Amino acid sequence: MKKIVLLSILILFLTNIRAAYLLIPMDETQKNHLKAYGIAYWVLQQEVEVDWLLNYKGGSFMCKYHDLIEQECVIRGVSYQIIADVQSTAILIEISDPEANMDAVKLHKPPKMAVYSPKNKQPWDDAVTLVLAYAEIPYDVVYDEEVMEGVLPLYDWLHLHHEDFTGQFGKFWARYRNADWYKEDVRVNEEVAHKLGFSKVSQCKLAVAKKIRDFTVGGGYLFSMCSAPDSYDVALAAEGLDICDYMFDGDPMDTDAQQKLDYSKCFAFRDFTLSVNPYEYEISSIDINPQQRRINPQNDYFSLFEFSAKWDPVPTMLCQNHTQLIKGFMGQTTAFRKQHVKPNVLVMGESKALDEARYIHGEFGKGMWTFLAGHDPEDYQHFVGDPPTDLNLFPNSPGYRLILNNVLFPAAKKKKQKT
Repeated sequence: MKKIVLLSILILFLTNIRAAYLLIPMDETQKNHLKAYGIAYWVLQQEVEVDWLLNYKGGSFMCKYHDLIEQECVIRGVSYQIIADVQSTAILIEISDPEANMDAVKLHKPPKMAVYSPKNKQPWDDAVTLVLAYAEIPYDVVYDEEVMEGVLPLYDWLHLHHEDFTGQFGKFWARYRNADWYKEDVRVNEEVAHKLGFSKVSQCKLAVAKKIRDFTVGGGYLFSMCSAPDSYDVALAAEGLDICDYMFDGDPMDTDAQQKLDYSKCFAFRDFTLSVNPYEYEISSIDINPQQRRINPQNDYFSLFEFSAKWDPVPTMLCQNHTQLIKGFMGQTTAFRKQHVKPNVLVMGESKALDEARYIHGEFGKGMWTFLAGHDPEDYQHFVGDPPTDLNLFPNSPGYRLILNNVLFPAAKKKKQKT
């Protein structure tokens, strides 16, 4: 009889071990939020599904337990809990309560990532590639030649950062036209444009922008930061127009360009005014010039909106965080003027005090896009030539979490629209 009892206990113990789950909390108890996203991505690479528990302990992750997953958490310094099957069931029951603003979304396949970035060295860093490398999430680098060759459909997700799709080289001419890096950037871009059959860089960048538009229309996910969001929409609106002055392309711009802009071609913005002054470090009126913001950096924050997890899972995923208040950070595009944001665009993060949008999202064709203003979430005013941010110092950065939310959400299984 004693042997039977011991055998029953052993069987029950082994059953519980097999049924155990691994929970990665994403609230304030998490030691390294950024690497936790990398763990979730790595688990998906092992063909193990992950439950993204929206609004549960800061947007926690849960998957079936395996000792290899536990070892990976230990190696990467990510906090985790091993819970029994009955506990995981209780969590899912709690989340499913109609009164609870929570939901569980299945992540089933790691999205294939591409970053649009030049091959030549730039005197600034890209927050997205920094955090992808830190979180150990793999990605490919593509640029104009690859895009024009038609590689984008091979990817699920594309990131654009600090790019000027208008062909004005970031409006750096006024301050840096004699700098070696600026001269090299102009030379390389002109060389690539001519190689691809274009007489001007602006024509090449427009063609690339249209390929990116087609990628999104076909179902791709586009994430963009810094100068890329507004320069991208400006380039689309200015299709067929010359908006570059002689110092950028060798001839004067179309004096009637402003009146000829077609805002219907834009993803996010409307009714903006071009910046035609070559000495002004702005592309258009979409961006709120830092000199006009007049706010103490210590008080510069924007807040995330709260969405219904069960009815609006996409913006809920994109806003998962352990805080609703995000430190502001500047960039060539620091913030979006609300009057230039199209009415069908979803504002997910804003500063009410400054009447500016910081984090916006929308659909385009079968795909989706997200624009985040600013350059580096943990470097308030990143200057040309500044060293890269050491993310070992910011493992719990709420701003960088917004970037990684965008990395993971394409892995979510699509839900049928509620009626």
